Amino acid sequence: MARIELKNLAHSYHSKPKSEADYALQQMDHVWEDGQAYALLGPSGCGKTTLLNIISGLVKPSEGTVSFDGEDVSALLPQERNIAQVFQFPVIYDTMSVYDNLAFPLRNRGLAETDIRARVNEVAEMLELDDVLTRRAANLSADAKQKISLGRGLVRSDVAAILFDEPLTVIDPHLKLYLRRKLKQIHARFKLTMVYVTHDQLEALTFADKVVVMHAGQVVQIGTPQELFENPQHTFVGYFIGSPGMNILPCNMDKGLATISGSVIPVGAVHESLSGAHELGIRPEFLRLHAAAVAGTVKVTIRETEDLGSCQIARVKMGDHSLKVKLDEGDTVPTEEGYLEFPPKWIRIYADGKLVEPDRSLKSDVEIAQ
Repeated sequence: MARIELKNLAHSYHSKPKSEADYALQQMDHVWEDGQAYALLGPSGCGKTTLLNIISGLVKPSEGTVSFDGEDVSALLPQERNIAQVFQFPVIYDTMSVYDNLAFPLRNRGLAETDIRARVNEVAEMLELDDVLTRRAANLSADAKQKISLGRGLVRSDVAAILFDEPLTVIDPHLKLYLRRKLKQIHARFKLTMVYVTHDQLEALTFADKVVVMHAGQVVQIGTPQELFENPQHTFVGYFIGSPGMNILPCNMDKGLATISGSVIPVGAVHESLSGAHELGIRPEFLRLHAAAVAGTVKVTIRETEDLGSCQIARVKMGDHSLKVKLDEGDTVPTEEGYLEFPPKWIRIYADGKLVEPDRSLKSDVEIAQ
């Protein structure tokens, strides 16, 4: 397995890029550790597949380098990088049996047939393909074909990394959970370096040790699922991660208070030094909705409540701004008016979309107790 380092990496499909808008990937410097499982997460067109193809060697970067374990591989062809790549749609040999499809990468490397048989049987058992090993791949369902494609990527134990480009797109929904769980088990067992591209946050958060969130050609945050949820470093991360996403509200900061549409919200002593225009972010899960006024609450109008079975989503209006509040299934929601509490512990302040780190030296005794 390999430690992957991206240094001063950028890419443009224009021969002579003139501005940032001409770049599919903005300049980045990142290190992805050996044996970790990473997910590249972002909306369509954000650059995640371009980045994956640069790592694999299918695309040569316009600028910067890609290194595996300290060796610059930027000029090497895909077959010279010792990687395995699984694509969105199955890439298999229909005329071969399932066994021969799985054995093909190993036979190409001259392994002994006894070693090939042991490895193929091991991977086939993990993916529950052992009962169809003798069947021709052409006669199998799309789900089974993609499992074969996954198996071809996993069968080699000597690869530097295994790269997955939205591999579960063609899989029936009821099988996606099973295959995600299998991939996680395989990673835990073999400690393979894995990079998994997806636009589905559930896939990313359940598969990866760390999630690489991309937006408009930039990596805006790399972190664990918990870090992305509790401490998003960019408003896009706050909005994109979570269901529903983070509430982001323009505010004016002054002496630890945020003013939004005339309402004043205490944000804690850690932000006492901030002044002027900022953005306040807080997740719907952390807001508290009261039927009667409580100290520090803000009056809101209840627009509607949606019952999702396991929880409720209340949509409220505070001045000119709409917010979502996530409540437990059994909670009573006020019908017309309510009072919203913003716990300072869960408030995040942003400037130009980027998180403003709180000044912990200004933390009050009350906040330390929280």
